[in-house]
Amino acid sequence: MLRIFQFLYSLRVFLLFISLEVIAIWLIVGNNSPQGAAFFNSSNAIIGSALKTQSDVTDFFSLAEANDALVSENASLMQTLRRIRTVPDSIDFQLDSLLNATYEFKSARVISNSLRFSQNHLTINKGTVDGIKVGMGVFNHEGIVGRVKTVSKNYSVAISLLNTGLLVSSKMKSNDVFGSVNWDGKNSKQAKMLYVPRHVNAKVGDTIITSGFNAVFPEGIKVGIISSVSQGKDPNYLDILLDLSTDFSQVSYIYLVENTQSEELDSLYIKSELTNEF
Repeated sequence: MLRIFQFLYSLRVFLLFISLEVIAIWLIVGNNSPQGAAFFNSSNAIIGSALKTQSDVTDFFSLAEANDALVSENASLMQTLRRIRTVPDSIDFQLDSLLNATYEFKSARVISNSLRFSQNHLTINKGTVDGIKVGMGVFNHEGIVGRVKTVSKNYSVAISLLNTGLLVSSKMKSNDVFGSVNWDGKNSKQAKMLYVPRHVNAKVGDTIITSGFNAVFPEGIKVGIISSVSQGKDPNYLDILLDLSTDFSQVSYIYLVENTQSEELDSLYIKSELTNEF
């Protein structure tokens, strides 16, 4: 303690100088309007800059939480819009329940994703406790992403569209001609549209969307854009290559869609001894 007092005593002249300087500045600022205004404007600018920096740092670390909230809200809005946009049948009778299928939307975040395999998968940060089920379709703001394969309590694994075993029922937006989109395992930015007859007028630049013919995806979700059309080796079908709308190297926040009548459709297929390849 004595050493501290000795140290302060050795600095007595300097400390006295600083004290007098502070008093002098305070007297000048307090009794002279121009100097006072300049001082307070400068101090406000410094404090404002510091607060802005603090706010920017806080906002940066809260981005993940904000994005989670936004995608959850968007999922709810999509479900509401889907109900509003239901198109009534033009004839006067009740639509069959199979045709009047409804969809529910949920949001989630991708925590793991693969691109380099022939059968790629994504891991999602939500599971059964969040209402996620096997068979739900997965997409984002760009387009199709995949389909849920397995679900645990808190996590899910989805088959990526970049999986040679996944087929997605799709159609050309310009003429409603349908086929199946399948990845050939080569380029992660491209896939092929299969089973389109040779007589169809398919054009480069046509948009490919989901057909709505299966129990997974509703109609109208973007899949890609046709980049090339050729006759190919198969005498019956065109060879159509499309650029995928989804950038799988940057998939982060996604939506999951459930057809609430998928069990009824599956039951119907089983009774009819049909295989739903989608």
